[in-house]
Amino acid sequence: MTIFGADKKFEKFEDVTPELLKKENVKLLLCDLDNTLRLHSEKEPAEELAKWIKACKKAGVIIVIISNNGRKKMMKKFCEPIEVDCFWWAKKPMRKKLNEAMEKYNIPPENTVMLGDKWSTDILAAKFAKIRSYKVEHRKKIV
Repeated sequence: MTIFGADKKFEKFEDVTPELLKKENVKLLLCDLDNTLRLHSEKEPAEELAKWIKACKKAGVIIVIISNNGRKKMMKKFCEPIEVDCFWWAKKPMRKKLNEAMEKYNIPPENTVMLGDKWSTDILAAKFAKIRSYKVEHRKKIV
């Protein structure tokens, strides 16, 4: 595991399949929100995101959003319909919120992955938390 790159790279979050997560024994998937799971301007979860989260949950993976976004009300409004927990104002690359999520769900680092679009925040936070990291391309549009 190098500090200079993600453990795996994907084009978009949908490429991180429930089958892959199960194969890699991922129990907790921490996800960045803006430009990873949604465009920054989107107010509601896209249908593709809702389907993906549902499939991941069915495979036994807990999804938690870890965002540097500080707007608590907006974060809760976005996360409630897709039934995922969220930690806002995470101040990534600090690892505190990543560790809090692992503690809350009692999942060890070896079964946890951080999914994000930026090395300087998401991937580096994963490195500091000693968990695996998956990087996706900066989201430009919902397919």
